[in-house]
Amino acid sequence: MKTYSPKASEAQRDWYVVDAEGLTLGRMATEIARVLRGKHKPTFAQHMDMGDFVIVINADKVVLTSNKANTKMVHHHSGYPGGLRSRRYGDALGRKPAETVKNSIVGMLPHNRLGAAQARKLKVYAGPTHPHAAQQPAPLEIAGARRES
Repeated sequence: MKTYSPKASEAQRDWYVVDAEGLTLGRMATEIARVLRGKHKPTFAQHMDMGDFVIVINADKVVLTSNKANTKMVHHHSGYPGGLRSRRYGDALGRKPAETVKNSIVGMLPHNRLGAAQARKLKVYAGPTHPHAAQQPAPLEIAGARRES
């Protein structure tokens, strides 16, 4: 029996929306990266982009556990000598929450052309609204990442 390999034309892409309010950042990011890669589908092939589109809303209300907002650092290097810029994670979330959440999720994808194609299917918004209502996204529940208030 031959091994089944999916074709690019067979990929069916669904749309999901995640409400990040009260979700733990790392646990949410791992589940979203799994959906972007397509690992939740039985037709998953690691050399092909079989994943779905994911919309994240309320990125400004994501939660960090412990004291990570004050101790964990976000680094960015310009590429020039002495070009390393660091800031606290809490400051980065306060200044640009959508970009910070997106970088956390994209960091869990492959670092090649395939990962770049998968990252283009991620849409992150700081507020509760998004312009993708025409795609009729289904809610994606991430039960393990919900913080009890």
